[in-house]
Amino acid sequence: MGKKVKAYIRMVYEVDFNSWTIKLKNKKCPRCGSIMAHHMKPVERWHCGKCGYTEFVSQKKR
Repeated sequence: MGKKVKAYIRMVYEVDFNSWTIKLKNKKCPRCGSIMAHHMKPVERWHCGKCGYTEFVSQKKR
């Protein structure tokens, strides 16, 4: 028996049915080209789980 796979594609890609285009929701890693994860806590950042590259999101001053 195979394991069940959730609709992962909807979490990673955004589809525009009017213009028939597919767009990646997350960033791609500049080092290895994998899809990066967006973390909010403890500090907002983008992280690549494959190569360990991390980009911190700068906070806007009020």
